[in-house]
Amino acid sequence: MTAAAPVTVTVRYFAAARAATRLDQETLTLDAPATVQHAAAVAVQRHGRALASVLTRCSFLLDEVAVHGLDQPVSDGAVIDVLPPFAGG
Repeated sequence: MTAAAPVTVTVRYFAAARAATRLDQETLTLDAPATVQHAAAVAVQRHGRALASVLTRCSFLLDEVAVHGLDQPVSDGAVIDVLPPFAGG
């Protein structure tokens, strides 16, 4: 039995998530099958507690559609947006 091919996703960071990572976006390579939670965990491994703290308050988009559970599967080439709460008016 052969292993599934890795999944490559682009993660785009906004507001506090951008500040925590010091990146606008990055590419992550995940073992398949991959989920939004898996991508978040890999990002936290790279960026540490500052990002972990921010992620607890974030919402996520997967290919421009709101994620309603971090167990949402991601496919190769997907884009995940990390959206902290925004202030404004």
